[in-house]
Amino acid sequence: MEERRTRAHAPARRNTRQRQMVLDEVRSRCDHPTAEQIYEAVRARDPRVSQATVYRNLHLLAQEGQILSIKAPGVEHFDLRRDVHPHMVCVRCGSVVDVPLAADDPKLDASVSAKTGWQVLDHQLIFRGVCPACAAAEAAGEKDESPRQ
Repeated sequence: MEERRTRAHAPARRNTRQRQMVLDEVRSRCDHPTAEQIYEAVRARDPRVSQATVYRNLHLLAQEGQILSIKAPGVEHFDLRRDVHPHMVCVRCGSVVDVPLAADDPKLDASVSAKTGWQVLDHQLIFRGVCPACAAAEAAGEKDESPRQ
């Protein structure tokens, strides 16, 4: 009898040179880069790498749990830290920073599950606000309301 392979039992994908370059670039950063920022850095190292290849590999790495995808309003950022931790997103410039709060409390998932009837698998906490640099610029009268990415 022929064994059918399902996605859950599929062999691990081979680690391509392009995927390794994308992962190395995410690992080299201390910020929360966008796909475009990663693409620009990888392309500077190898101009033959396409934008589609970088975006596909970022999403594959996130799907495999090697990096974290942070879906903020209007843009997606990536993070080498894979533990459950909250983020703050600036509504003015789009910058993303880690928030030093414990977000991995299992009681939170259990509470949400009990109140909604949903089976909670995981969660992301994203706080929205104005970063200190944008607040200072606004206070100085330099209002720039176009989001940076």
